[in-house]
This record gives sequence, structure tokens and C-alpha cells, in this order.
Amino acid sequence: MQVAYTSAEIAVIVGAQRTAGTTTRTIGDIASLTTARAGDLSFLGNAKYKAQVADSLATVLLLPPDYPGEPRAGQVFLYVDNPSVALAKVCARIESTLWPKPPAGIHPSAIVAPTALIDPTAHIGPFCVIEDGVSVGAGSVLQASVFVGRDARIGKGCFVMPGCLIASTCSLANRVRLQPGVVIGSDGFGYEFVQGRHEKVPQIGTVVIGDDVEIGANSTLDRARFSRTMVGEGTKIDNLVQIAHNVVIGRHCILCAQVGISGSTTLEDYVIMGGQAGLGGHITLAKGSKVGGGAGVTSNVPAGAYVNGTPAIPFMLERRLAVLHQRLPDLFKRVAALEKKPE
Repeated sequence: MQVAYTSAEIAVIVGAQRTAGTTTRTIGDIASLTTARAGDLSFLGNAKYKAQVADSLATVLLLPPDYPGEPRAGQVFLYVDNPSVALAKVCARIESTLWPKPPAGIHPSAIVAPTALIDPTAHIGPFCVIEDGVSVGAGSVLQASVFVGRDARIGKGCFVMPGCLIASTCSLANRVRLQPGVVIGSDGFGYEFVQGRHEKVPQIGTVVIGDDVEIGANSTLDRARFSRTMVGEGTKIDNLVQIAHNVVIGRHCILCAQVGISGSTTLEDYVIMGGQAGLGGHITLAKGSKVGGGAGVTSNVPAGAYVNGTPAIPFMLERRLAVLHQRLPDLFKRVAALEKKPE
């Protein structure tokens, strides 16, 4: 990175409650507590690393208000409620300087249908294709090679990275962020077995994405067989996630990498799914429920429940069974020994 911030500037960015120590150095990089050197910014984001703070060579450290230690000479402590969130604020400031927002306008190589409505403040990058009836809202950015199909809608302040596809009639609300390779509105996987053949069922619905949703690289969201596939406000979706037709995802859910959700399943608000977890079709995960990584869920999950395993069962029960499973070889030996004893 080619950045330079004083400790006072960082204190303003993070809204530090108080500071301790002084330094004349400027900050030019960010590093972990153990790898930081003079001129670096570091933070205590997890209490288990608390012992590493005293030996850290970072010039500026973001710390929780109850951290008891004192800075060494030439070192500054900035006390904040949440050091991880504070670091994110610094990273956002750096991001805005390293990758400034591209200028408004349409690149000469882009193909834009005459009936498309592009806000004058939007940016349409090289080799984009914008079909008839599309609308792109104020301040939205479409980077290189984005395809937007007929009658699709993109709201205000969206950021669509290279190689994304937003198919016809699909819509993004405001401040949606798509990482490279996201596909919105591919056909749902629907077939009927008729006279020895798999006959395709037309997928004529759409996909609706709410405000402030972020979708990771190469994730796919299928259009509905009819009506809508929906993702609620504030939901964050990791890379390589598959969301099938007519799935409804609530507000502020978290879906980690390689999650797969079968058709017509509903996730209520604040659901969290660990990496590689899979959901069967036509089930509901109620508000605030959690699914462990790699789990397979085939039935409804109650509100606030935490399930794991395949088929998924309550998390603590699954952990107990996992421990007992490791003891099975010894148990079989003991049973065999008992069977050999004379009656």
C-alpha cells in the first residue's frame, strides 16, 4: 500500500474514545500483532491474542477500552469499542484512495440499447452489454464485461464487478455489491420426467435483490419457476454459493462459501449458514437459526436453533455423538471380550 496516516488522523477515522502514548511516525501498512513492525497499524480483534499486544512492534494499535497495558516509547494505543470494526473504517478510507470510484459515463466500447435508462452519474465500463428497457440508478458502477438483460433494474449506488451477469427482468435494489462472476437469474433447475425423458420446465419468474446485499465471486442465484427468488436487505453471501429457484432469504443473513440451497426453501431473518452446508427443498429455517459447516438439513429448523451434521441435529447432541463415535472401536473390543467369556 502507498498510504500515510498520522496517529491523530487514524484516531479521527476510528472515533477513538481515548489515546495513550505518542509517536512521530506515519502509518503506511497494516499487520497482525506478531508480524507488525514500526510504522504499522495493528489491532486486538480477538481476546485470545491479548498476550501478543505487549510484544507487538506496531506503532499504532487499536484496542478495547478495558485493555490494561501501557504503550512503549514511540507507540500509540487507540481505545475503541470494537477494534475490528475500527480497522474496517481505516480499510474503507484506504480503499477509497487505492481504488477511487471511476468517472461517470459510458465507455465507448460498451453496447447500450437506445431504450436503456442510464443515470448520468453512473459508470458503464468497457465491453458491457446493456439490453432494452434496462435502468441503472445514480452512482452505480458496472465494471468491465458486465451483461444486463432486457428490462433488468439496477438501483442507486450499486457496484458490479467484471464478468457479472444480471439476466432479464431481474432487479438489484440500492447499494448492492456483486463480486466477479456472479450470475443473477440463470434458469432454475426444473424438469419433469415424461415418457422416459427429462422435459424442461420453463422458468419464467425473476430474482429480486434487496438493499445492501453483497454477493461473492462466482455465486449463482436462479430465477424462479414463477414469481420470485428473493434475497432480503443486508444479507451477505460468500463465494461459490448456489441459490435455487423460488428460494426466499430474509434480512441480514450470512451464507458462507459453497452453501447450497434447494428450491422453494425459506430462510427467515438473521439465519447463519456455515461453509459447504446444504439445505433440502421446501423447508424453512426460522429466524436466527444457525447451520454448522458441512451440515445437511432436510427438515425445518426452529427459531434460534443451532444444528450440525448430516442429517442435521442439535449442535451439542451432534458433538456428543462425534465424541462417542471415536470410542466405538474400543467399545467393540470390550463387547467382543465379553462375548468370549464363559457363561
